[in-house]
Amino acid sequence: MRHFGHIAPEVRKRLFVQEPCEFTTDSPARLLSAALGATLYSPATRPRLADDIVKQAERGVVSMVLCLEDSIADADVEQGEANLVRQFADLDARTGVDLPLLFIRVRTPEQIPDLVRRLGPTVRRLSGFVMPKFTEQRGVPFLEALAAAESASGRRLFAMPVLESPELLYRESRVDTLEGIARAVDKFRDRVLALRLGVTDFCSSYGLRRAPDMTAYDVQIVASVISDVVNMLGRADGTGFTVTGPVWEYFRVPERMFKPMLRHSPFLEGQAVELREILIEHAMDGLLREISLDQANGLLGKTCIHPSHVPAVHALSVVSHEEFSDAADILRPERGGGGVLRSAYTNKMNEVKPHRAWAERTMLRAEVFGVAHEDVSFVDLLAAVITG
Repeated sequence: MRHFGHIAPEVRKRLFVQEPCEFTTDSPARLLSAALGATLYSPATRPRLADDIVKQAERGVVSMVLCLEDSIADADVEQGEANLVRQFADLDARTGVDLPLLFIRVRTPEQIPDLVRRLGPTVRRLSGFVMPKFTEQRGVPFLEALAAAESASGRRLFAMPVLESPELLYRESRVDTLEGIARAVDKFRDRVLALRLGVTDFCSSYGLRRAPDMTAYDVQIVASVISDVVNMLGRADGTGFTVTGPVWEYFRVPERMFKPMLRHSPFLEGQAVELREILIEHAMDGLLREISLDQANGLLGKTCIHPSHVPAVHALSVVSHEEFSDAADILRPERGGGGVLRSAYTNKMNEVKPHRAWAERTMLRAEVFGVAHEDVSFVDLLAAVITG
């Protein structure tokens, strides 16, 4: 699979000076964690789940979570488990079909080995498990269950803990909770693919819900948690993990406070009006702002609950020609001694040592999402993704 792999090769050639790389479920964890992109959630009870997964893959989705937790009622858990076993058998029987990275969001540690056993050979279609309300005390049993299931099945399985518990939100317990989480995930570092933020749960602890014209960063109590999570768990010194952006809840609003800055796409003559209508219909204004703020605050990828969010996340994840130029200059071998240099775009100074970690992170993003041509904008990329 690859990002933007669903669009025509000639279109990719016009858009990218460096195209996104190909990857598989067996690729290195470092690459997969960056390649998650917009991770689309779906209830595990959907009767045509296998068809839905294939359809979303054809539309550019590269990672999905099949949820047995908050998205379904308590009484439907057994039905959801049985449905997953059937749907994985359906997927496994389909040959020549590219599938996204698939994860199951469970409720209890015991579900992990049980589901792996019930999936049997079709577990090869599974990439791992999402672990809810993760703290050291609650999370270690999940990670131990994952390790046992992996050993029993012979299949590499990844963990994606969700940081969403009240202990993480409350000021008096936050540091201790973060330190405990750090101990837990470090012990299982090779199997923790990414850490996910559960902002909806954070808001629920205070009876809050952000409006469609506001981002998670406008809700100060939530923004402070994101900051502390990145501070302790997202460091660029080799100890950190990929931290993904929070879910965006809206996909349609009656009014728009922030209008997207759009220009005509040179690759889709006559379709600029249609693109603008798509943006209005799916209420992307707040989403676009939040994705940009996610990236500015050290997050990579995003939890999504609607397919219309996926193109925006992926289009904004592409490395611009200017970013790539700066990163390449900073990482030149002859720059190893440090120093300051003027950017090739002559609009900024690049400091070799302070900007090195940023440059390395940018190059990893360039590998999985590609590098746009100098004259290609976000709107061009979004238009190409939406129209396929």
